[in-house]
Amino acid sequence: MSSKRDELIEKYVADIKDIFGEQPDIDLLTKVAKGLGPAIYNMDASKVSGGDDKELETVKKNYLIKKLGMEDEPKLMEAIKSVMDKYGASNRNKYRAVIYYLLCTHFDKASIY
Repeated sequence: MSSKRDELIEKYVADIKDIFGEQPDIDLLTKVAKGLGPAIYNMDASKVSGGDDKELETVKKNYLIKKLGMEDEPKLMEAIKSVMDKYGASNRNKYRAVIYYLLCTHFDKASIY
């Protein structure tokens, strides 16, 4: 029997494979999803709006700086925007877990999980 989280992780895996052309590390992806807690089940909180600079700033502050312990520098926002661009402006379902996972692997921060 599959749980709601497992179903969501399947969607995340599909996005990482189909949109980003990568084979995800399921273990890390699961940890990233768990780390987001109940937010992944909330329609609004589970997604990131690529066109909302305030929201991108929140990803940078709360995830990259607070969670991953990175220094605030231009490359952080460049990486976020790069993921957003690859996700595609027309894609309304930009999953937070996918974005966090991709940023985590981009900055080689899997050890934090």
